[in-house]
Order: sequence, then structure tokens, then C-alpha cells
Amino acid sequence: MSYAFSEALQAAIYAALQGDTDLTALIGDAVYDAPLPGDPMALPETYVLLGEERVRDGSTKTSDGSVHDLSITVITRAEGFRQAKAVAAAVCTALEDADLTLRVGHLVALRFHSARANRNTSRIPRRIVLRFQAVLEAKE
Repeated sequence: MSYAFSEALQAAIYAALQGDTDLTALIGDAVYDAPLPGDPMALPETYVLLGEERVRDGSTKTSDGSVHDLSITVITRAEGFRQAKAVAAAVCTALEDADLTLRVGHLVALRFHSARANRNTSRIPRRIVLRFQAVLEAKE
């Protein structure tokens, strides 16, 4: 096991979200892989941010692999949680058991694990953190 699959997984998830028509209908191309600098009021009203990742060994006797616990966050200034929940649902639909092609490794499974919706500061009032688990193995 190594961290070798991580970048390929992130790139595939990013591409899947950017290419999902239901998600882009809600937020356009507002999917980011890094926190955005500057004034939160200058950012899109609602956007998706690829987030933290924890990786552990998922190797078996017959193949090298890894298990990735990762987060994807929906951030919005919209009133209430309606918009954020619609975007979170679109993210889940785009990713759950998605058939992602990775540059390195093979995706065995990508499943929703949990979500947490909360209010933050008045400048970014709503945030939903989605947690997924991806199981990867070396290509044969």
C-alpha cells in the first residue's frame, strides 16, 4: 500500500463532479480542490470544495490497495439549507458507486458514509460536509 492512488482519485472525483449535468445545473463549474482565498462574499453563492482525506492500507494477499476516507463540502450563503441539501444530493448521486477511471489504480467502490449539516459564521452561514469511502487496488 502507498499513497500513490490519492492524486488519481482526487482528479477522477473532480472530473466526475465537473462533468455531472445535475450538479452543474445547480452550481455551474463551482467545484474547487483548494480553499478559496479572499472575501467569502466575492465567491459563488454556493460551491463544492474537495476536502480532507485519510488513507489506510487496504491490501490483501493478492493485491495492493488502500481505503480512502474523504470529505466533500458544500458551502453556501443561501438562506436555509434547501440549496445546500440539493447540491449535496447531486454530489452523492454523481459519486455513489460511480465508475471512475483513474490514471493510477482501480476503483473498487466509492460509497457515501455520512453527512453533517451546520451553520457557521454569518459570512458563510451554511455548510454540509459529506464523507465518502473509496476502496482502491492496483491495476492488474
